[in-house]
Amino acid sequence: MRSERPIVCLVTDRRRLVGDDGGFHVARAALARLARDAVSAGVDLIQVRERDLDTAQLVDVVADFVEIARGSPVRIIVNDRLDVALACGAGGVQLRSDSVPPAAARSVTPPVFLIGRSVHHVDEAVEEAPAVDYLIAGTVFPTMSKPPGHALLGAGGLARMAQAVRVPILAIGGVTLERVPQIAAAGASGVAGIGLFLRSGSTMIDVVANVRRQFDRVRAAS
Repeated sequence: MRSERPIVCLVTDRRRLVGDDGGFHVARAALARLARDAVSAGVDLIQVRERDLDTAQLVDVVADFVEIARGSPVRIIVNDRLDVALACGAGGVQLRSDSVPPAAARSVTPPVFLIGRSVHHVDEAVEEAPAVDYLIAGTVFPTMSKPPGHALLGAGGLARMAQAVRVPILAIGGVTLERVPQIAAAGASGVAGIGLFLRSGSTMIDVVANVRRQFDRVRAAS
């Protein structure tokens, strides 16, 4: 997965949209609206990360996203569930440390299917990089998605990781517009996030454009 421009990945979390009220149908509708906004804004990847949905519900959400993104360059990526990704015609899978190994996933997927892997330290990135299209590295900065005391990679750790591998690395965890210059300066290829795209008073289009503009400024200055 090579891209001259910074890669922008929206990660879903339905509870950040609707809380625990209203049931699955309300959450599904809210996620679909988010996906439409993301496609209109021109994100590169949308990672469906709804790990506690049952299989039938997850299939419904992923199928919605695939249909919404149809005809656009946006790729729909499914967290962990390779079976659901393949069944729904998604564009790829984001593997966790306890998921199927990337090489095994590669053996059963189409050539254009993207395989990403979540990594947390340099040695892990070096080990997994040969079998994946990209890595998502974190947790980089403090974030409400992780408990206090959770180990942080930091900008320095992100830079060491980016220097150690040749595949694109996306930073995740505490990513804000204010921190994008640090991420770009560390050599990351882009960002992934949840809260980044839910900023009060900012449209999705504004956020995506701002991220890319800041990456471009840092790259032009280096």
